Amino acid sequence: MFRLQGSKVLAVDMTGDAVKAKNGSMVAYDGRMAFKKLSGGGEGIRGMVTRRITGEQMTVMEVKGHGTCWFADRASEINLVSLQGDKLYVESSNLLATDAGLRTGTTFTGMRGAAQGNGLFTTTVEGHGQAAVVSDGPAVVLRVSAQYPLTVDPGAYIAHQGRLRQSFQSGVTFRTFLGEGGGEAFQIRFEGDGLVYVQPSERNTIAGDV
Repeated sequence: MFRLQGSKVLAVDMTGDAVKAKNGSMVAYDGRMAFKKLSGGGEGIRGMVTRRITGEQMTVMEVKGHGTCWFADRASEINLVSLQGDKLYVESSNLLATDAGLRTGTTFTGMRGAAQGNGLFTTTVEGHGQAAVVSDGPAVVLRVSAQYPLTVDPGAYIAHQGRLRQSFQSGVTFRTFLGEGGGEAFQIRFEGDGLVYVQPSERNTIAGDV
């Protein structure tokens, strides 16, 4: 149902089914389509409360119809993610579209989110289906295993999936405040079994200022 048309446009073929996509991301469609505005952070009253508490204010729309609908987000690169009952953790600003059957919600990220400048919560997507994630430049998918833990820059991280534990690492010392830091004051360490999506560009973060 999801397919890439080039690296920056997502084509979704629909036969009466639906897809959820970032509000305003439709760039073209053929056939007959209906658009309905939704909200991120989960559906129903629980979703509304979650959005108020977490500040995850992603706005999405449901697109339903017969034909093909094309989506894009400011010429960002698009990466397809397949979920087989597992959970994807992704910053709401990086989530372009999901199968309508996938459940969305929010989860606490702790210091990782603070270091990224994206707040203390992030968006989750779970179930069976496909999701489309955008990145600033072609993302790389890095495997984490018991033998090979992974450390990434908070500004380059965009998403992860699998059975992963994450911890926040800080290299801030007294020398950092004297302007003699190593240039990579904060990192995120992943351990376990899963995949981490990293973009070849670093967004502005707290780490970038120390």
